[in-house]
Parts: sequence; C-alpha cells; structure tokens
Amino acid sequence: MIKTPTERGRKPLKAADIMTREVIAVRPDTPTHSIAMLLLKHGISAAPVVDEGGALVGMVSEGDLMPRDESEREERRDWWLRMLAEGEELSPEFVSHVESQDRTARQIMSAPVITVPDTADLVEVAEVLSTQRIKRAPVLREGRMVGIISRADLVRAVAQASEPAPEPAPSPGPFAFIFPSDRLEALHPRPQPAAPTPPAPPDVLSAEGFRNVVHRHEREETSHREEAHRLAREKRHHQVNEMLAADLTDAAWRHMLHDARSAAGKGEKEHMLLKFPCELCTDHGRAVNMPDPGWPATLRGLPAQVYLRWKQELRPHGFRLTARVIDFPDGVPGDIGLFLVWGE
Repeated sequence: MIKTPTERGRKPLKAADIMTREVIAVRPDTPTHSIAMLLLKHGISAAPVVDEGGALVGMVSEGDLMPRDESEREERRDWWLRMLAEGEELSPEFVSHVESQDRTARQIMSAPVITVPDTADLVEVAEVLSTQRIKRAPVLREGRMVGIISRADLVRAVAQASEPAPEPAPSPGPFAFIFPSDRLEALHPRPQPAAPTPPAPPDVLSAEGFRNVVHRHEREETSHREEAHRLAREKRHHQVNEMLAADLTDAAWRHMLHDARSAAGKGEKEHMLLKFPCELCTDHGRAVNMPDPGWPATLRGLPAQVYLRWKQELRPHGFRLTARVIDFPDGVPGDIGLFLVWGE
C-alpha cells in the first residue's frame, strides 16, 4: 500500500504536484521511424499524440511500433526491451524494419487515452496505472492536458515522503509540449534564453591580464564539469526510478537466456544478464563489493526480479549467479553486473 505524505502530517500530494510538465509529444502525422528515435533518445516508452489545437487525441508506445503478426511482434519486442534495459545500439534489422514503414502516429496510436485528473491523489493514480497495466498516464485539468505522470514519479514521491519536510519549493514552470522536429512549434511559448554577454575588452598586455585569462578559463572548466556531473546524476536518477518500477517480462528473460547461450557457444563461461546502478542496492553495493554472501538481500527492483527468476528456474539446473561491481567512479562503487555462471 502506498503511504502518502498525508500520513506524516504534510499536505496531501496530488497528481499536479509530481507530474512532469514538459511533455515529449508527437503530432498525428509524425512517421513511425521518428517516433522510435524519439523514444530512444529520451529513454521513454510512450508519448502522447496532440493535434494542432493542443488536444490530446491518442497515445503511441513502443508496443504500437511492433508488427501485427504475433511471432514477429514478439521478436521485435525482444530487440526493443534489450535496447531500453541495457542502453545498447539498436539492431540494424530493427532500424531497417522501422524505417521501412510508412505509417504515422495517427494510424498506430491507442485511443481513447486513459487519463487521470490533476486533483487525483497518489493512491488513485497508482490504482489507475495498476488496474489498466500502464506505466504512465496524461494528467488533465478541465479537459486539457497539463502534464504526464509515471510509475517512476510515484516511486520518487513515496521515497521522499519518508524524508524530513523540505523548504517550500518555487512554483513549477508552465506546461509545455516538446516535439521531435524543429519545424513543429510548442503550443505554449517557452522562455527564451538570455542574450549572450558581449565579450569583455582585451586586457592590457601584462602578467596580471594573463592570470585573469587563466582564472576565467578555470571557472569555465569548473562550470562545464559541474554541469556534466549534474546531467549524469539526473540520468542515473531516472534510470534508477525506471528500474525500480519496471517488470521483468517473459520476453526480456528469454532474451537474456538466449544471449547467455550465445556466449557459451563462443566458449565463454559466464554472461552478464543485467547491468544496473549501485543505488538499486539498499547499501549502495557495499555487500557486493566485499563480497558478503548476503548481497542478494540488498537487491531492489529489476535486479531483485532477475535474482528470483534465477533462483526458481536456473539454480536447480546447476547455474550460479554472481554479482560484481564493474566500475568505480571517484573511487566508490558505480554500476553492478549480475553474471550467470556455468563454467567451473
């Protein structure tokens, strides 16, 4: 059961409080290959379809991009799941398949769309996502789309509910659509970036002037590094939330085993089934790094599901499962790999 901030004496959160306000959207005439590249670029599994007047007319997901034939559809879904779960390059066959289609969002989208009102509380939102078996839903206010809410948003909100009440946050920005093509303009104006500051006049030729140039360069480099680190943290945080909310499907599991069999055919004695951030361990990977035999108990989300699937289906047949920290950014555990082992 979801424990909302209301139970901790805070103002109850509504869908409007945690939804994403900048929504990646497509037009009804957007071609399927553009939709596929859009979902890949932004790491999302679906996007709303919005007409020229700003009205929500449908929703298109990675499943809608699959062929109608069941066997071929299952095969394409394996490729798609691998791409989303492991961040690998798209198969050339899949790219060729998508680019060969001449369908548009209007032809493949799902309609009508399952939505939630902006006044819905977190429990109501969770019930809609669960009963309808969807990962995200558009948020409406007086019949107009004002945002989108996902399982990851719910996980993040519940996690923050156990933390001390923060200082009041500034009012969120206005709602806006973001379209995949520069020729399509957002339906709501977005703030324009400030005009660049004109270059300062050249310093007088002196050692002090050269030192000022060095200091400016160092400040710029520091700013660039901090921005790169900020973007990396945001991407990692998004990945953690997605893997906490994800389900291990039968198709994804079969693909993992197919890759493991291929590795054995190449003479390898183990295969990495899943790579994931150490934040998906309750101790941030310390037990895995020691190693501590109790490391499986620290797993959460998708890694925990992979472990349970191995325990039920593969361990009885002699397979082992190990975990290793595979990189150490800044000297601390980073990503962790789950390895299926069959060698001596």
